[in-house]
Amino acid sequence: MEGGAAYQAKRSELLQIAGDVFKQKGYEAATLNDVAERFGTDRAAIYYYFAGKDELFQEVFQATAKKVLDENLAEAIRIAALETTAQERLRMLIELQINSYEANYPYVYVYIQEDMGKVSFQATPWAKEMVRKTRRFEGLVTEVITSGIKAGELREDLSVPLVVKTLFGMVNWTHRWFKPGDRKYTAQQTVDTFSAIFFEGLRKQA
Repeated sequence: MEGGAAYQAKRSELLQIAGDVFKQKGYEAATLNDVAERFGTDRAAIYYYFAGKDELFQEVFQATAKKVLDENLAEAIRIAALETTAQERLRMLIELQINSYEANYPYVYVYIQEDMGKVSFQATPWAKEMVRKTRRFEGLVTEVITSGIKAGELREDLSVPLVVKTLFGMVNWTHRWFKPGDRKYTAQQTVDTFSAIFFEGLRKQA
C-alpha cells in the first residue's frame, strides 16, 4: 500500500541504491535502468515510487546535502573554537570543505549550482534552511578572519566581507572543474594550492 511501512521501506532502499548509482556514474550518465538493475527490478517498477530520474535525484541530493551541511557546520563550529592561529583554523576550514565535496560528489555541488542559479529552488523551505546554515558557516569564517586581524596575524587593510567572498568563491567554483577520480587534481593538491595563494595575500607582512 502506498504510504504504508513496507512502501516507505522500499522507497528508502531505492533512494540509497540510487544515491550509489548517481555517485558512481554521475547524474547525466546514470539511467533508471541502472538503478532498477541494482534494485533487482525493472525500470517500470521505479515509477511506483518516483515520477522519474529528476525526482529521484532531487530527493537523493536533498537528503545527502542536508546531512553533509549539518556535519560540516558542526565541524566548522569545533574548528572555529580551537585555540590556534587564525591561519591554521582557516586552512582546516578549507580542507573540511574540499574533502567533503570529494567524499560526497556530486550532491553538494548540485546544491551549489541550484542555490546559485534557480530562484524557484531558493524559495523552497528546504532551500531556505540550507541557506541559513550556509550563512552560519560563512559567519564562522568571518569570525576566524576577524580574530586573526585583531591578533595582528592577518592584514587589516582589506575588507573582511570581500575576503570571505573571495575564499568561498575560490572553494565553491571547484564545482566547475573538480571531479574526484579523474586524477587531474587531488583534493589535497587543491587544498594546498588554495591555501598557499589565499594566505600569501592575507598574511600580515612583518
